[in-house]
Amino acid sequence: MKSKTQLWGFLLFPLSLLLLFSSAPIGWVYAMIALAFKRGEASLLRRWHRYWLRLAVSIDQLGNVMLQYLLNDLLLREASTDRFGHEDETISSVLGKNLKNNHLSGVGKFLARALDLLDPNHVLDSIEHPRN
Repeated sequence: MKSKTQLWGFLLFPLSLLLLFSSAPIGWVYAMIALAFKRGEASLLRRWHRYWLRLAVSIDQLGNVMLQYLLNDLLLREASTDRFGHEDETISSVLGKNLKNNHLSGVGKFLARALDLLDPNHVLDSIEHPRN
């Protein structure tokens, strides 16, 4: 029975990709139209901004999971206890935690500095704390 449940990841991953790529364009077009007609406190530009920001964070979280082994090996020192791979955390958050604890490799420090050049104090401001 256990081997059957271990196959679910292999089966669900391609199915989730198929559903994503087949439905995402429809969902995106619908969201752009729905947000254009939605009334509320925020302007259209602000509503679109929030939508795109949430998409960007979601993609960042996906990257954190997909690239976890590469990022852990390339950007962190072995002493790190804050590792890449948690599905609800962004790459910047993990970088920030490890910068704070001085557990970034040279490449990790370079990436953190590059992100901080684009958005001052980005990685430290991006630290996500556990949700209760």
